[in-house]
Amino acid sequence: MPRIGKNIYKCRDGRWEGRYIKGHSGAGKAKYGYLYARTYHELQQKMCDAQSQSIQSAAESAGAPGATFRQVAGEWFLSKEQRVKESTMVKYRNLLAGYLLPALGDKPISQMDYHCLDQLCNTLLTQGGKAKRGLSPKTVSDVLALLHNILQYSADRGNPPPLGGRSITIKREHREMRVLSKTEQQALCRYLFDSRDSRDLGVLICLFTGLRVGEICALKWGDFSFPDKTLFIHQAMQRIQISQPTGGHKTKIVISTPKSECSIRTIPLPDPLLPLLRHCRREADAFVLTGVAGHYVEPRTMQNHFKRVLKECGIADANFHSLRHSFASRCVEVGFDIKSLSEILGHASVTITMNRYVHPTLELKRENMNRLTDLYAVK
Repeated sequence: MPRIGKNIYKCRDGRWEGRYIKGHSGAGKAKYGYLYARTYHELQQKMCDAQSQSIQSAAESAGAPGATFRQVAGEWFLSKEQRVKESTMVKYRNLLAGYLLPALGDKPISQMDYHCLDQLCNTLLTQGGKAKRGLSPKTVSDVLALLHNILQYSADRGNPPPLGGRSITIKREHREMRVLSKTEQQALCRYLFDSRDSRDLGVLICLFTGLRVGEICALKWGDFSFPDKTLFIHQAMQRIQISQPTGGHKTKIVISTPKSECSIRTIPLPDPLLPLLRHCRREADAFVLTGVAGHYVEPRTMQNHFKRVLKECGIADANFHSLRHSFASRCVEVGFDIKSLSEILGHASVTITMNRYVHPTLELKRENMNRLTDLYAVK
């Protein structure tokens, strides 16, 4: 039975079969419903109608006075399935199954007060994770954000908790982001320009454009416009988990639109990169990292390749995202307009660019300080 669309299969007898989530068990596992139709479009309509009915029933149940967190969370999850990306649903499911349902699943929404949520956060920070050594502040913040959404869903349906949890925040540790020094970047550029490996061309493109690893892995030669000297970013690649009806998880590669509309963007290409790109150019459907259509390099493989390149160049270890940090930092150092940089990086606002990716060097700070020299001159 070949798979055609999302949870849609064509049967051997010519009919179409579709599977959808119609609810959740007390343990939080999905309950599936099955529909059949003679045409693909007829099945799609049936699935849409059944999903809408399930969501409506779930919303009514979420407003029941005695509803538990498990019930509301399952219904909230069901309401999101057709509205967010598949990768986002995987993240929600993992956070729910790993942290929220084991701790709060059987607790009535009416009993979820400040003390309950504060205790949960403290437990996750000190004892969370498989090793019971505590989760990172970033992970606990993600769990808390998901909890906020579910409690708000319950409140909107007439069953508000004593506390929505908005007053509870997690202090995030500041992590210094790795930026390649100018010497390291020059050494890396020499290696990459001399290489004939398509993956190294991808590293070079990221160094000059600030692309994310998922974006370079999904990039095809048809995304380049050589007459306009531009690059169009509209897809990203990632490996995500897929649930099995019998339990357990597998993974698959997904190529889809980037995580936000702002990430769909057109980037002007720097002139020094154009001759090499024209020389390496392949047919429009070919992936840049392989040079052929239908064969790609996935993000984890690309990350590992980058680390091998750094060793070859004698450069200290760094992750692939350091290319993005380095690109942003070099742009600031040469006086790049921050608004333009923000759009090239695919950020929703200039604030994100400044706070997350712009790291002025000591040399740049010293240069800026020296601009005040005339103010201190004694006349």
